[in-house]
Amino acid sequence: MQGTILIIDGVSTNRIMLKVQLSAAWYHVVQADRLAQIRPLIRRSRPDLIISAMDLPDGNVTDLRRLLASDPALSHIPIIAVTAQNDRPARLRALQADINDVLSQPIDDLMLQARIRRLLRTRSQLDKLQLDHTPAAALGMAETTTDFVPRPKTRRVALLTQVPATGPVWRSRLQPHLPHKIECYPMRDVHGLMHQPTPDAVILELPHTSDAAGLRLLADLRARGTTRDAIVIAVPNPSNAALAAEALDRGAHDALPQGFCAEELALRLSAHLRRKAVSDHIRDSLRTDLQAAMQDPMTGLYNRRYALPKLGQMARTAAEAGRDFAVMMMDLDHFKQVNDRFGHLSGDAVLIETAHRMRAMLHPSAIVSRVGGEEFLIGLPDAGADLALETADLLCRRINDTPFHVPGARDPIHVTTSIGIAIGPDHRCPVQDMVSAMITRADRALYMAKTAGRNQATLSHKAA
Repeated sequence: MQGTILIIDGVSTNRIMLKVQLSAAWYHVVQADRLAQIRPLIRRSRPDLIISAMDLPDGNVTDLRRLLASDPALSHIPIIAVTAQNDRPARLRALQADINDVLSQPIDDLMLQARIRRLLRTRSQLDKLQLDHTPAAALGMAETTTDFVPRPKTRRVALLTQVPATGPVWRSRLQPHLPHKIECYPMRDVHGLMHQPTPDAVILELPHTSDAAGLRLLADLRARGTTRDAIVIAVPNPSNAALAAEALDRGAHDALPQGFCAEELALRLSAHLRRKAVSDHIRDSLRTDLQAAMQDPMTGLYNRRYALPKLGQMARTAAEAGRDFAVMMMDLDHFKQVNDRFGHLSGDAVLIETAHRMRAMLHPSAIVSRVGGEEFLIGLPDAGADLALETADLLCRRINDTPFHVPGARDPIHVTTSIGIAIGPDHRCPVQDMVSAMITRADRALYMAKTAGRNQATLSHKAA
């Protein structure tokens, strides 16, 4: 079975006809004729999508949407409303009520199946985002999506038409219904669309005369990095249900089989932009959570939790290739005196500037992390004793030679650093234990550098 679909309709013949269409496409179908007791049925059957008549014996599809929205466990289920033939006002009312999609009687099977596939794909993507987001939200690291309300924002909407004159006409009709900035692009100048700033949404005309070219362009828009996250709505011109269905299966977020209608297009576009804002918010939260999991918040360097597995990878690569690598432990000398004399805010500024100097000097392939208050752990790939000592000496000079000018301190702050170095691979222990052993050796070498007078680097003996 591809999924479960719940049909709600007070007319039995409508339910039967829909069940035939859906069963032929291998969907599991559940039926109901009214809203009464619908919530227990939904909880039992767990539908992936609901198809409901616009009007029901004890309510309407708007009541159904409100019922689902009141229950967090059900609010994500998409709804397709079915209106009477040519009932444009009912279609607009459904879209205004945040119904995900609307079809009219008689239901075109090609369009029905394409709409269902598109909604199920969208729900699957959102479910995955929600699943990735849940652990962080549960730990208090991110707000739940139900807490997020998209703020009104002017978006950039691109009108992409085959005939250049069509764009301004559509824009003049569409603009009164939207607060967004609408720009027109002829298809022959599509490269202009790819430049920054990229559009938040693209309205793509699909003329009969070049439907294959339009569909290829649709696939291209969905594949390119610059437009991959933009909402794409296909508008056959003139109306064409088969072309609209094909556009949905090619990746369009929506399509207007009846052709251009400013009010309907504005409602559909606004709904998609709201949902996109929620999805973008979840992605941004995930990026923030990932960054927090791997970075020290003050200096922006990697933290211990991220650095140790990366050093493990470096150790395995070095052992397999028979190449050296270096592990360094670096500590700022007498750092407590900096905090005591200048204050912790100045001490923090010194740590931040130290991290900046380290990143500026070390190769991008180096692993640079903060593992304690003023202690840093560094991994250098393809580095033997000579290169590691040279690098450590340069680090000492980079810290010592230039005083730190920080806010809150009247005089520049002079700081020195000591570094302990261990060279691997360490053949006395298994690869999985190598990093721990080398950090211990580097830590001992750091202690030797401190006892020898500080502001210097000391090399630990390499394991035999």
